[in-house]
Amino acid sequence: MTITHLRSSLVLFCATLSFATCGYAQTPDAPASTSTTEPGWFTSHWDAAENKIESIYDVDRLSIILSGYAYHNRSTYPESHLHDDNERTWGLGVSKEMRDEKDNEESIQFLAISDSHFQPQISATYTYDWMKPLPGNLEMGLGFKAGLIARPDIYKGIPIPGALPEFSIGTRDTKLLFVYVPKLTGTINGDVLWVTLRCNLK
Repeated sequence: MTITHLRSSLVLFCATLSFATCGYAQTPDAPASTSTTEPGWFTSHWDAAENKIESIYDVDRLSIILSGYAYHNRSTYPESHLHDDNERTWGLGVSKEMRDEKDNEESIQFLAISDSHFQPQISATYTYDWMKPLPGNLEMGLGFKAGLIARPDIYKGIPIPGALPEFSIGTRDTKLLFVYVPKLTGTINGDVLWVTLRCNLK
């Protein structure tokens, strides 16, 4: 699957997040239209989301993402289970980022890693982080990522939608990203903190 195809697959999920990020609202000074041919809610949000993804994709900023660790909560996973799990989730990905008018960060990411069962995991996601400046050149962010994920143990590798919370800390060019995978009730799954490193290339 090409990057262009992955980009297109993100459009629907960005549309559903449009109200949360307030990034797709129409400009307030746009004249009201009473035309009966005005696009419907879904069409207008779909088009806005597609424009948003293309705007991020076209920004002259490219980062590399290095995946390397997924901490499994010891209170959830018994020692015998941990022997079979992979916490060194090595992988590689790329990211395109931009800042909105409030200096919050939006990005699209494409990532392939070795999951907790040593199987390939591929994801294409949109991320929104509310940023807070810290002393020096540091900053931290709190937000979410949403998009598609594919792994062999879930629906035989068919991409499925999902959304997860994210926390970031570092500089604008180099930062650690922490994604929490919640625990699934009644199962020994989830309750994992996934750590990646993002470094700007240009």
